[in-house]
Amino acid sequence: MLYSCKTRAFPAHRSLAGLSMEELESIIPVLSFQPPEKPPGPSNDTTAKLVNDVAHPWKPLAPSDIRGPCPGLNTLASHGWLPRNGIATPAQIISAAQDGFNMDNTIARFITYAAFLVNGNVITNLLSIGEKSSLTGPDPPAPAVVGGLNTHAVFEGEFSRLLGDAFFGNNHDFNETLFDELIAFSKKFGAGKYNLTVAAEFRFQRIKDSIATNPKFSFVSTRYFSAYVESVFPINFFIDGHQEDGQLDLTVARGFFQDMRMPDGFFRANGTRGIDGIEVVAAAYPVPPGSNTGAVNTFTPDPASADFTTFCLLYENFVNQTVKGLYPNPTGVLRDALNMNLGFLFEAIPGGACPHQVFPFGQD
Repeated sequence: MLYSCKTRAFPAHRSLAGLSMEELESIIPVLSFQPPEKPPGPSNDTTAKLVNDVAHPWKPLAPSDIRGPCPGLNTLASHGWLPRNGIATPAQIISAAQDGFNMDNTIARFITYAAFLVNGNVITNLLSIGEKSSLTGPDPPAPAVVGGLNTHAVFEGEFSRLLGDAFFGNNHDFNETLFDELIAFSKKFGAGKYNLTVAAEFRFQRIKDSIATNPKFSFVSTRYFSAYVESVFPINFFIDGHQEDGQLDLTVARGFFQDMRMPDGFFRANGTRGIDGIEVVAAAYPVPPGSNTGAVNTFTPDPASADFTTFCLLYENFVNQTVKGLYPNPTGVLRDALNMNLGFLFEAIPGGACPHQVFPFGQD
């Protein structure tokens, strides 16, 4: 759905983050406010079960369907666990991640609300899993932008596992060259399978490649964390639930990454999964948060960025810098919606690791 404003049609799922006060004052009054839903709780059934079933068959993209940089969400949408058009509420995304992949409820909520706050529309309570329609269909309606979860440098970022760097023009489409490189690494370090050893080697190689070729390479929180999360995600969620060896077949991997498709007869994981293995990948080649300083091979650590030993700093930086930076002075219903979603984010912090909620827009 598109809403008309003074300057252009504005999709109901497009993020308001980073817009000027003038733009917000023009757009918000014509959006239909949908109060945030209470996030779903943990599933009662966490056993392995068939998820590529008769109720959730794979279907090819319709011309207007949206897909983005996350192969898991793309696949859930193509199987109907999410709305097939790629536009969903946070509650729908959490439920789909739990039901389709057996993702841990706390992790699903934290990741979803963090993504939603910067990439979603908090007024309409909608998030696009990308902002790019089917390659075989017509261009999306104006404004034809790459956004949603494709928004650069927050969750998607440089040296994505199988995406190119935004600096070089395309950070959202499957990259065959990088997949071929992943195959080579899997043969060299994993006997032809993708596992934690391969994940560590390939992640480090992608970091080195970006340092050597991208003068704008940035590796600070939040991207510092999401980079390692995406390295272990396929091992935790793309391996059949009847298989317990942590070895992902590359044909299966290609199906998820390129075709957004579960294998026939695919069972979700047996028991909930989160970010298991992230410490193994990160510890293999410790790289501190940092960035290039405007030229290649100028990587400089950033002591102000959160790392794995300072999770609460990640939360505080995300709220006080990222969210506050995108919404410097929200008012009215926008401020109320942001505060409600920030509350959902804090409640989802794993293990209650951070004792105090941050309120960048006040508590009233």
